[in-house]
Amino acid sequence: MAGISRKNRLLRRSRAMWVSRRVWQPRLVFWAGAVSIGLISVLFALLADRAQALFHIMTGNEGGWRFYLPLVVTPLGFVLCAWLAHSFFPGSQGSGIPQAIAARHLRDEDDRSRILSLRLVAGKIALTVVGLACGASIGREGPTVQVGASLMLQAARWGGMAQARGLILAGSAAGIAAAFNTPLAGIVFAIEEMGRAYEARTNGLVLTAVILAGLASLGLLGNYTYFGVAKDTVAFATDWPLVLACGIVGGGVGALFSLLALKVMRRIRRWNALQPLPRALVVAAVCGFAVAVIG
Repeated sequence: MAGISRKNRLLRRSRAMWVSRRVWQPRLVFWAGAVSIGLISVLFALLADRAQALFHIMTGNEGGWRFYLPLVVTPLGFVLCAWLAHSFFPGSQGSGIPQAIAARHLRDEDDRSRILSLRLVAGKIALTVVGLACGASIGREGPTVQVGASLMLQAARWGGMAQARGLILAGSAAGIAAAFNTPLAGIVFAIEEMGRAYEARTNGLVLTAVILAGLASLGLLGNYTYFGVAKDTVAFATDWPLVLACGIVGGGVGALFSLLALKVMRRIRRWNALQPLPRALVVAAVCGFAVAVIG
């Protein structure tokens, strides 16, 4: 009798947990957050593609006076983006990946909100689209990471979920997976770039977020290949040495470029410290003109 009574108590407790609002509310909000990441990431990708197409239409391919239009449009676009970021969207500066990584290590909620929030979602998308429409060379990976992390963190606030570090990781992975239709890439990105280790307590969050965001993306656009399909093959005897050479040379040049960029950024930050906004606008104009000249 004691065993039957204990079993009945466990069954009643189990039923109470399954119908409890405290159990289902965080899950439903988390699922809704993952789906919203998928939808917004796809919308972001479409807007970015349209912005790039608009720039190509504006500049044309026939030559003439429109060939020189980027010399004016691109610097002005850079200045506009810098002013908007400084005045209305502070915290949107940067690629987005370092900001998401930093947010995982912050403990104060106010500090975390300065780099991950719904306001920054709107700002990051808007500034990226404006920059692409003006001819800027901007990748979507970093902004999508910050957008996904911001959306998932906001969902956690609404749902009363406490695992902020794991949710930021899950949101970042879901954004990558949905934006490029690459679920495995989202998981690998979460391990290599964001987490540096696959924590047992966050793997379920990452997988669930990636799956739901990916399903939302598939439901909106269908099964597509964003980067196209490579039909070339590699013959070991003739082509592999070239592959190795490209990897070694590309890695070395990339490392030198990163080192140079870090040194230049440190100097620019010290120079900007005295008059942040005016000097930031000057730097933006110079960079925009340089991008226009390089093409």
